[in-house]
Amino acid sequence: MTDTKRAAWTALAVTIVAFTLASLVDTWAFHNIRIQGVYEKDWGRLLRVMGFMGTWAALALAVGLHDAGATADRKPAHPRRRAWLLLWSPALAGGIAELLKIITRRERPGLHDGLYGWRPWSERTFSGAGLALPSSHAAVAFGGAAMLAVLFPRTRWVGYALAAGCALTRVLAGAHFVSDVTLAAAIGWATATVLNRRWKGDG
Repeated sequence: MTDTKRAAWTALAVTIVAFTLASLVDTWAFHNIRIQGVYEKDWGRLLRVMGFMGTWAALALAVGLHDAGATADRKPAHPRRRAWLLLWSPALAGGIAELLKIITRRERPGLHDGLYGWRPWSERTFSGAGLALPSSHAAVAFGGAAMLAVLFPRTRWVGYALAAGCALTRVLAGAHFVSDVTLAAAIGWATATVLNRRWKGDG
């Protein structure tokens, strides 16, 4: 087995274990870990926008302008590559999360008082509104943070901390189960990993 395949199987196993453990605390967390009006607080709004594509688009633009304007001795071999990776990683992660919502069809915890409930296929078949598994906000946040960690390793803890904070606010707001954001984090990380291997962003 190659190192790449071994890493992929390890990542899958970790995701399954983490998702299973998160599922065990979903209902408890919904009833006991809540902050009313979390998004009315400055820190709550700050963390939530990490799951907003506009945040990553702005950061990607800044990186692209920086790389394009760098002096010859500091200019990357492919000036636009890092910017595109930083844009596409959260975008694809969010898109995958939205698609999986429609497939899994698990509804938000508030609709069933913290219990699991699934929307019938006959009802709003192709709409992700009101669906929760996985969290698209958390997927976007982790897709961006994971790519940021690849491109700028010294920033990794800042990016991951903000992404984890975004995921936490989704649980604190009662909008998602812990397992929703756990799966989303795995999707974000996997998306960044695959993109980086397919389209190297180190120069």
